[in-house]
Order: sequence, then structure tokens, then C-alpha cells
Amino acid sequence: MTIASLVLLGFVLFFIVLFFYFVPLGLWVQSIVSLGLGPISIIDLIRMRLRKIPPRLIVDGVINLNKAGLQNISTDMLETHFLAGGHVQNIVVALIAAAKANIPLTFETTTAIDLAGRDVQSAVATSVYPKVIDAPKEGYLSAVARDGIELKARARVTVRTNIPGLVGGATDETIIARVGEGIVSAIGSSNNYSAVLENPDSISKAVLQKGLDAGTAYEILSIDIADLDVGKNIGASLQADQAEADLRVAQARAETRRAMAVAEEQEMHARTQEMQAKVVEAEAEVPKAMAQAFREGNLGIFDYYNMQNIKADTGMRQSISDAGEGETKTFEKDD
Repeated sequence: MTIASLVLLGFVLFFIVLFFYFVPLGLWVQSIVSLGLGPISIIDLIRMRLRKIPPRLIVDGVINLNKAGLQNISTDMLETHFLAGGHVQNIVVALIAAAKANIPLTFETTTAIDLAGRDVQSAVATSVYPKVIDAPKEGYLSAVARDGIELKARARVTVRTNIPGLVGGATDETIIARVGEGIVSAIGSSNNYSAVLENPDSISKAVLQKGLDAGTAYEILSIDIADLDVGKNIGASLQADQAEADLRVAQARAETRRAMAVAEEQEMHARTQEMQAKVVEAEAEVPKAMAQAFREGNLGIFDYYNMQNIKADTGMRQSISDAGEGETKTFEKDD
């Protein structure tokens, strides 16, 4: 075999491979066998190759939808969704599952949910088979009844998908938060903790009446209290803390009054010392005044002796008075 023959053979093989790549005859035959000559033509398959759309994905989707009774969905619709970045296989499975479960779900709604980033296949499955959400996911919800006793609760929320609310609706975290808030509010409105322990179903009924699933992607079917335990006596702890705080305030006020009394006493002592100093200063001026009176002739020697006698007499009377008061106190003690 010559070189020219080998080159020609290579070109022929390359052309055959290229032809069967852009003209998937096997898929076309499969579509004819499954759907007939109408739905998918060979031109459609070539066009998919040129637009970089996997023909196998589109053909399998159209075949499955037609076999499920959804003949109104064409290849163009699936191609458009694929080019928009959607998951064709997920919406095909979701549409078939919804049709079998008699759930009203249109192609437009399904593609919108898928393009919004939601798992539409899982959403339809949850609508058929409800799921359970723990509230909270870990730990317990802590609430205090009116009598001050703490209760720790865990709830199991059964929900199913609300198909119309999937686009723009809140997810699991919002359901958990709302249910937790409802449980805390229901326990807080109870008069005593024993009533809650005797009838935990009252919490579920109170929470369900609040319409917590509004604006979410789920419909709450039931709320069941899975666990309910008694915690601390929060009311007593708060009263003890308040009493301790009041004691500290009273001690601070007493200390303030004591400090003010000490300051007032020190001020009085300072005034007394000041007055005593003034008296001593005035007494020191008396001899000077008497000497001046002697020099000027206003005070005679006899006047001076009379004044001294009066002063001595006054001192003696004061001594006798002090001695009498001391004896009276001694008699009172002896009696």
C-alpha cells in the first residue's frame, strides 16, 4: 500500500468519525423507536452538537418525559434550560415524580426553582415524603415559666415542601428559629412549669396556631415535643441576686452617711479649735488693756484687787459646784 493510499484512508476515517460525531445516528434511531418520527429530527441533533449541548442528555430527557405522559415539553425547552445553566436531569426527574404524585408543577415553575439554586428534585421528594427537622439542631431550648422555673425543650418539626414558596421562600434555619421562638413564648406564658410538664401538647398547639410557615418553602404538618427537662430555679436566683445588689446599695449608702458624719465632726472640731484660739488671743489682750488702764489712771489698785477677789470667788463656787455634781453621780451609781 502506497503512502497516498494511507493518507486517503486516514482522511476517510477522520471524515467518518467527524460525521458520526456531528450526526449521532444512534440517538436518532433511538428517538424514532421511542417517540416516532415527529419529536426529534436529525437536524435537531446536529444543531445540538454545534451549540455544544449534549444530545444524549436532551434525547433521554424528552423520551422519559413522553413516556411519563408529559408530551408538551419539547427539545427546545430543555435546550434553553441547559444553556441557562440549569440541571436538565433534575427537572426531568422532578416533573415525572410530581406527575406521578398528582402534584401541580409546571415546567416554568420547575426551571425557575432549579435556576434559583434550589434542588427541585429533593423538593418534590420532600413534598411526597415529609421530612423531620430538629429544633434546635443541637442542645436544648431554654425557657422560663412565670413561676421562675427553667424548662429545657427539644422539638421535632415535620414539614413538607411548599412548591409555590420555593422561589424566594425561607429555608430550614428560619423554620428552626421560628419554632424555637414559639416554644419559648409558649412556655413563658405558662403560669407554672408543672402545667407544661403535665401537658406538653399545649406547647405544640400554641406554636402551630402562630402560622410559623408563612413566607417559607415548607408547610409545617406537626410540632412534637421530643424532650422536656426541668432546669434551674431562675426566679430564686434573680431574687438572690437582687437582694445582694440591694445589700451592696445599702452598705454604700451607710458608708456615705458615715463619711459625711466624720467630715462634719472634723469640721466642728476645727471650728472649736478656732474659737478656742480666738478666746486665748482675747485673754492675752486683757493684761495689756489693764496695764494701759493703770497708766491712764482709769483703773486703780483697789479696783484690781476687787476684780481678783471676784474672780477667785467665782472659781471657788465653780469648784464647789463641780464637786457637788461628782458626789451626786457617785450616789446615783451606789443606789
